Formats: sequence, C-alpha cells, structure tokens
Amino acid sequence: MSQPADSAAGQALGSMYNEHSQWLVAWLQRKLGNRSDAADLAQDTFTRIWEGARTQAIQDIRQPRAYLTIVAKRLMINYLERQSLHQAYLASLHLLPEDSVPSAETRAILLETLQELDALLGELPAKVRTAFLLSQLEGLSYEDIAGQMGISVRTVTRYMAQGFRQCLRVMLDA
Repeated sequence: MSQPADSAAGQALGSMYNEHSQWLVAWLQRKLGNRSDAADLAQDTFTRIWEGARTQAIQDIRQPRAYLTIVAKRLMINYLERQSLHQAYLASLHLLPEDSVPSAETRAILLETLQELDALLGELPAKVRTAFLLSQLEGLSYEDIAGQMGISVRTVTRYMAQGFRQCLRVMLDA
C-alpha cells in the first residue's frame, strides 16, 4: 500500500479506523451474514480509502460512516458478484459427466480466469457489456442484439469494438 504524501491523511484514516471499523464490520456482517467476510471487506474498504487518499482528502470527510458505507457497498457488490460467479461455475461442474470433471488445479485456474474476465467486463459500461456477452456467450448476431437491445446495428458494432479493445488491453498488459 502506498502512503499518501500528507501524513495528516494517515492520521485521519487511523482515527477513522479506530472510531468506525467495528461499526463497519458489524454493518457488513448484517448484510453478509458472515463475520470473517465482513472483516475482510471492512479492511478492503479502509485500504481503498487509503489508496484514494491522493484524490480525496481523508481529513475533509464530514460524514465518515456514510462515506464508508458507499465504499463498502461497492466492494460488497463486487464480492457478491464473484461469489455468484463461483457458485455458477461449481453448479456447472456438477452437470458434467464424472470422467469430464477437471482436476482441482484446472478448476482453480479456470475460476481465476473467470474472475479476471468478470473484472475485465465489469469495467465496461453496462450496455457495452450486455452486447458483448450476447454476442460472445449467446452467439447472437449483431442484428439480433440490436433488436433485443433496441439499438442500431452500428451501435452494436461500436459496443463490440469497445469490448474487444478491452480484451486486447488486458491481454497486452498480461
């Protein structure tokens, strides 16, 4: 974790952590029903605030619990999406014939790849992501996608280009 240039930000975050971390864990536990996951997400929340300290002056936050709630909700949504993806993957494994089930190592690699793909697609605007998934997962033509989404084929083409650029960007960064 990099440190913001201003030590006042570090002191402000430390104070916020001391005053509100237990409350945040309890709030997340009520939402998730699991103290361990709640503690992890609370820690991630403070880490995210620390990392954003260059753009947001921590000491200027007037309503820390409201701010913590907003950051924690975003992280919780990402967490729940990853959990849902994981559950869907496990459910699909149960549908395979026993001799086709991949090894534990292959399953771990596939799950990690799915999570990376989910994060990649999560960075796209919702309409772009929808068009991209309809094409790549459902096999729909651009015309079918346009009709289903109520947009032009030209717009679908533009959305697909965005999706492919995003994939290429990640491939080139790897």
